Amino acid sequence: MTTKHYDIIIIGAGLSGIGTASHIAREHPGKSMAILERRENVGGTWDLFRYPGIRSDSDMASFGFNFKPWYSDKVLAQGDGIREYVRETAQEFGLYEKIHFGLKLKNSDWSTKNQKWVLTSVQEATGEEKVLSCNFLVNCAGYYNFDQGYRPSFPKEELFSGDIVHPQSLPEDFDYSGKKVVVIGSGATAITLVPSMADKAAKVTMLQRSPSYIMSLPNTDKISMVLNKILPKAWVFKLARRRNILFQRAIYLACQRWPNAMRKMFLSHMYKHAPNVDKRHLTPEYMPWDQRLCAAPDGDFFESLNSGKAEMVTDHIDRFDETGIVLKSGQHIEADIVVAATGLNIQLMGGSTLSIDNEEVNLPGKMAYKGILIQDVPNYGWIFGYTNAPWTLKCDIGGRYLCRLLAHMDKAGMRVATAVDKGNNATDASVLEGFAPGYIMRAIDKMPRQGKADPWRITMHYGKDKKMLVNDPVDDGNVQFEAAASASSRESDLQQAATA
Repeated sequence: MTTKHYDIIIIGAGLSGIGTASHIAREHPGKSMAILERRENVGGTWDLFRYPGIRSDSDMASFGFNFKPWYSDKVLAQGDGIREYVRETAQEFGLYEKIHFGLKLKNSDWSTKNQKWVLTSVQEATGEEKVLSCNFLVNCAGYYNFDQGYRPSFPKEELFSGDIVHPQSLPEDFDYSGKKVVVIGSGATAITLVPSMADKAAKVTMLQRSPSYIMSLPNTDKISMVLNKILPKAWVFKLARRRNILFQRAIYLACQRWPNAMRKMFLSHMYKHAPNVDKRHLTPEYMPWDQRLCAAPDGDFFESLNSGKAEMVTDHIDRFDETGIVLKSGQHIEADIVVAATGLNIQLMGGSTLSIDNEEVNLPGKMAYKGILIQDVPNYGWIFGYTNAPWTLKCDIGGRYLCRLLAHMDKAGMRVATAVDKGNNATDASVLEGFAPGYIMRAIDKMPRQGKADPWRITMHYGKDKKMLVNDPVDDGNVQFEAAASASSRESDLQQAATA
């Protein structure tokens, strides 16, 4: 079996993968690059999720790529719009010809002797095994299982005569017209589903164990609409992006510094928007930003409650029966369809394994360097976005950092870069310490660690990260560089690339 060799391989063709690949294609056009994508389309999460109302919870001025402005009067983009945006980006930077669709990655093994990664994958449609190699590997596969979401077993669910579905596998053409729908959950997915299904369904009931913080946001950027009449669109986009990033950061910091005051503000906001709803359904037990805030564009979620098309129930499930759900309180909710918006299953690296010289890497025993490299893992980038701001903000500056790292290695004639802890910085804290939604807490032991101080500490702070990744020196003493083991290494790679 021949092995096709590349300078860089990127895992995943979602927002992170296409964004990172765009940076590399622009900054390092002479480097050969491949993108491995298990699905048959680009878009990642946004291609997979097709449930009613699927949209971003972040504004598109800051959620879109900095190098490709998202020009729209709408604040929160719909899923199909995001899919098209990713496709346009891939086409604009000539990435489609670099994507290997339908490939499921099984293992990535670093060879210390040969100073390169060897990737074993399988073409899922045919079962054919394919082996590729590269000098530098970048993981942009996200952090959850695309095969199935988190779906707990409900007592006596086999008695239910209707359908129980998870949003992750809900098809676009799923018919719920005139049906009584129960949405189990209180996170962003549930907050999106309820108003989106309310018009066609006979009734939608959101069943939650505990409430979430929900903010009504205007879905039209009226400030930008006015400025677009007198200023160039590029200027308006930059202003909107900067404004929104600062606003999001200010809200987060205020929640951290004055949690009680911000809690009162959010509660007042929700009570005002749903005056006839029992306050216990709108009173979370946790403090703001212990979990992500949920967005309701133009207050659509509250409007569905106020209109009577939807209702909220706060209780625990006792069991299912033939016609619906019996709650611990004894209340019975009739249902034709139950949508289990119960969360995600965490899965790093798309479910593949990572090894060095055939010995598997213990990720929970490693720290993340600048949130991009993994301690003691050579030539390996890990693009992982923010939990308290648009995901792509971190992906954008992470891609820029990788371009700087590659340029530094080329200039210095180095073949290998490895983040090494020289100061005993390790802690027991996960990279997502302090972020506590259920899907994260279920998988906290799978995550890499973070250190006591920069550059091993995860800040979730765009301003600090931008300085560290875009402006600070690449060679800061924490990255160990190595030259090629032999003069023939590069020549061997080129021969593999030419003959495969």
